[in-house]
Amino acid sequence: MTTAEQGAGPRLTWSLRGKRPEDVLVAADGERPAPDRDWAGALGTGVRVCVVDSGVEDGHPLIGRVDGAWTVRKDGTGTSVVETDATDTCGHGTACAGIIRRTAPECELYSVQVLGKGFGGTGDVLLAGLRWAIRQGFDVINLSLSTTRPQFAEELRVLADEAYFRGTAIVASAHNTPVESFPWRFASVISVGSHQEDDPELHLYNPSPPVEFFAPGQNVQVAWLGGATIRTTGNSFATPYIAGLCARILSRHRRMTTFQLKNALYLSAANVQLGIRGAS
Repeated sequence: MTTAEQGAGPRLTWSLRGKRPEDVLVAADGERPAPDRDWAGALGTGVRVCVVDSGVEDGHPLIGRVDGAWTVRKDGTGTSVVETDATDTCGHGTACAGIIRRTAPECELYSVQVLGKGFGGTGDVLLAGLRWAIRQGFDVINLSLSTTRPQFAEELRVLADEAYFRGTAIVASAHNTPVESFPWRFASVISVGSHQEDDPELHLYNPSPPVEFFAPGQNVQVAWLGGATIRTTGNSFATPYIAGLCARILSRHRRMTTFQLKNALYLSAANVQLGIRGAS
């Protein structure tokens, strides 16, 4: 896509910096979910969350047990998904898993490794890992990565649609820079950017999509390799907060579809003002 073509489409708002929730108010119709009835106190019990990333370090103090781990292997004949020990090549998946565990402490946590050392990966490995995870029927897939390669876009779109209709919610990170990447750009996924608020429980709806939601992702403390923690910034680390919140909601409402999850996130966002008419 050329710069001119990008300029003709919607502006890519991929993070929220320099603005506060009151600066991005959204007037909406509907009824705000009652947390005490809907998911306050919910811990994600029984919900299966899969982190498709660099792996997850089993037994990390901020994560605990990983319920299952697989890796995508590539050879001269193609790709295969094989069961493996729960380890991490570079820390990124462990960071995401720790945020999910903190948000939904009783969810079941699984890992599919598609990134190698140095955060390296290929589009065909990503496709193989994501396809396998979708067809295992996980409730939520956390995908804190994307590809800028347009040749993979159509197959990723098909997979995102498959997940949507199978009842698997893909929670996907927007790119950290204003470029086209996939699959967060697809309406069938729940797309996430980051905000700079200190409140770790605050999520916002984006009044200027395509990225739909903002969550804490700037200067956040995350789990890292060797049982350590670091502070880091990126949409990658806002995404697992929304994935964990989806797990909490689903633990109370097991039959919710991705469509309904998006609506629950929208109506519960801190900047959505219900019953207020917008300017005509």
